[in-house]
Amino acid sequence: MSLSGPIDFKPKLFSALKNYSASRFKSDFVAGIVVGIVALPLAVAFAIASGVSPTVGLVTAIIGGFLVSALGGCSVQIGGPTGAFIIIVYGIIETFGLEGLALATFMAGLILVLMGLFHLGTVIKFIPYPIVVGFTAGIALTIFSTQMNDFFGLGLTNVPAAFIPKWGTYFSNFGNIDSVTTAVAVISLVIIIAVPLISKKLPGALIAIVIMTTAVWFLNNFFPEYHVATIGDRFGSMATDIPEPKGFKLSMETINLLLPSAFTIAILGSIESLLSATVADGVTGSHTRSNTELIGQGIANIVVPFFGGIPVTGAIARTMTNITNGGRTPVAGIIHAIVLLLIFLFMMPLINLVPMACLAAVLVMVSYNMSGWRTVRGLLKNPKGDVTVLAVTFLLTVIFDLTIAIEIGLLLAIILFLRRVTENTQIKVYSEQLDVAEGTEATTHEVLDVANGVQIYEIDGPFFFGVATKFDEMMRSTMGDKPLVRIIRMRKVPFIDATAVHNLEILIRSSQEDGIHVVLSGVNPSVKEVLEHAGIDKLIGKDHVCPHITVAVRMANRLVSQLENPSA
Repeated sequence: MSLSGPIDFKPKLFSALKNYSASRFKSDFVAGIVVGIVALPLAVAFAIASGVSPTVGLVTAIIGGFLVSALGGCSVQIGGPTGAFIIIVYGIIETFGLEGLALATFMAGLILVLMGLFHLGTVIKFIPYPIVVGFTAGIALTIFSTQMNDFFGLGLTNVPAAFIPKWGTYFSNFGNIDSVTTAVAVISLVIIIAVPLISKKLPGALIAIVIMTTAVWFLNNFFPEYHVATIGDRFGSMATDIPEPKGFKLSMETINLLLPSAFTIAILGSIESLLSATVADGVTGSHTRSNTELIGQGIANIVVPFFGGIPVTGAIARTMTNITNGGRTPVAGIIHAIVLLLIFLFMMPLINLVPMACLAAVLVMVSYNMSGWRTVRGLLKNPKGDVTVLAVTFLLTVIFDLTIAIEIGLLLAIILFLRRVTENTQIKVYSEQLDVAEGTEATTHEVLDVANGVQIYEIDGPFFFGVATKFDEMMRSTMGDKPLVRIIRMRKVPFIDATAVHNLEILIRSSQEDGIHVVLSGVNPSVKEVLEHAGIDKLIGKDHVCPHITVAVRMANRLVSQLENPSA
């Protein structure tokens, strides 16, 4: 990982087309059609759950999916709207409206492009796993809770956005459950669960939608007293043309208000897309260009809002569907976008007939698959720190919102990480004798005699602000009998920060005021460079920075001898 260097933007599509063949196109063509069919109900369901019309979901999947495949760094990634964004998109629309969502998505796209340009593709993969699992499980529970109104046909129009008040409203209205709507939802859920048991290649969600849409159409036309709400009832007649590009107003006030949400969209999108790409690489054996993938995702999110779309990211389920059906190049993703475009242009009237209860069942299944309850159960056996991060991130996602959950989760993970590093960094004190080979795999032991008046402090681990305080406390606790020379052995210090340098400088100056020499031993090149920039070598004398402990002990013994016998 590097924050500098040439721009890392090499879309996989260009390299894939160099040696493209008819047989490869056949595989990509079949995979693209299957993924397009699978993506249809998901795009519609995610759009409705996010608070926008099905048209917006399909436009997002078409334009965003095309750009992710054409400009991304993963050969098999399928982009589009995903469940992870439902809660944040719904919240932005509720507070700032559709124009606010467009601006936040545009800003998130710019952030993603900058992340790719600054080579941060690898860094995103270092976000602690408990945080990813925590907010994914939290999103799953939140999505599940948003679908109860349509699943049970409660007919509520003003459902509270917050989790706890929402469930309070549900419980107080469960007496209004519509039995026919509930039956449609339950049967849809059974079909979605049962179809993969017959064949994993069959799209259970689409089959459920086809069967239940037919059944509900028959019911609504011949038994109107048992009417079940459909997409057409909720959204009316929908357009069948790609919207014309529209701009949006920019103001610093709105930008400042939306920046946290844009940052959350960017972080969440980068994590989800790179996680999807990593899983895909493990199955196909290919190698994703992480920075290119971020830039491609960023461009998609910059373009989509001009057409009224919602955030785009890589979708794990659709990507795996692409792989299992033979897709191996970005051409499959482009074909998937074309299939959705054809459906959008010629079959939109049929979308109006889809029952809302059936889409609720699709999203209930999506939330179950997202929950990763087996992973959560496994993580509960990990150290308490990881469990704490998981639990806090999950609860904050559910009770408050995703932005706070990611920020607090990351902060908590960093604090726990620093605590672990501080606890694992050891500081040892030696006097009289020192085994040079201690702490190594060497079989030959060389024991050095250390003169009275020499104390050796060995720092084993990173020397940063947390450890600097620990070292300072150690020094104070061992200052009963003041030595004549202090050796600080730093062979196992991989890096040092400004706080540690500052504390070290104070130690050296206070030691010199007390007539105590300070000798540094085994400083590695990178740490030595930091110390030289800070002027530490000049402060103690360049000859007091020794390459090896043997040299340092020899010097210290000589200094003690000179101090005790100045006339000798």
